[in-house]
Amino acid sequence: MRESEAERLIEEAYAAWDAQDWQVAAGHLERVLAHHPDAPKSPVWWYDAALAHKFLRNWAKAYELGREAAARAPRGEGDPAYWNLGIAATIQRDWATARRAWAGFGIPVPDGDGEINGRFGAACVRLDTGGEREVVWIDRLCPTRGRVMNVPGSAGRRFGEVVVHDGEPKGRRVVDGREYPVFDELLLFESSDLPTLTVTVHAAEAADVEALADLFSGHDYGAESASSFELLCACCSEGTVERERGTHAGTQQVLLAAPEAEARRLLEEWAGGSTRGRSWSGLEAVD
Repeated sequence: MRESEAERLIEEAYAAWDAQDWQVAAGHLERVLAHHPDAPKSPVWWYDAALAHKFLRNWAKAYELGREAAARAPRGEGDPAYWNLGIAATIQRDWATARRAWAGFGIPVPDGDGEINGRFGAACVRLDTGGEREVVWIDRLCPTRGRVMNVPGSAGRRFGEVVVHDGEPKGRRVVDGREYPVFDELLLFESSDLPTLTVTVHAAEAADVEALADLFSGHDYGAESASSFELLCACCSEGTVERERGTHAGTQQVLLAAPEAEARRLLEEWAGGSTRGRSWSGLEAVD
């Protein structure tokens, strides 16, 4: 390929990039890279081609081109080429490459050969639910995966599922003075077989609702008061939102994540565990 043709393709690639035409941008960059894989500016071209395929959710290509981009990036300096490769390798379930990518970025992960299951703290993820975009809490298993720890209110989403999220925070949640990042979901990595149920409970005190949540949590299930859900516009959701921990007494709807028979058993145990007037009714499946 002549240098003049390469320059023309690069110019057209970035014009397409500005128009968010990721397919054309990636295609032009790949054509140039096929002939000039190690040109002085090729690390940027490899990175952008991989990133364009990430935007397209073409994970196989993002992985293929991301490996080339990372091979030309400095290690241990937080270069984003490693982060994007870590995401793509995780989605491809290439755990060895994912480990090398996180190490290249500068993040230590547990040693081993298989799936990365570490303790990376709590964060929030904005679920991609076809328009609802619900924000839930996750327990991070690696730099890009987390297990959902809420009972989602969005149809089809479940407590305990594992999601892959992006690396750039889009918003913050502040609880008890501590700030947590909100990441956008990239895909559902592992589904959960726990159904979502709804029940009406009466709690004499807020502590009774907390006891219900603790009881379900102790059995690796979930319980979420419907009053904890808050509708926010997109602008507010991607900003910094302060939340208070806490529940309230009275009659209220609670979402549960548990097999129905287990939910009934635990609700009976909860109701019988106090003389303060705990009761429940109307247990129904949501999905």
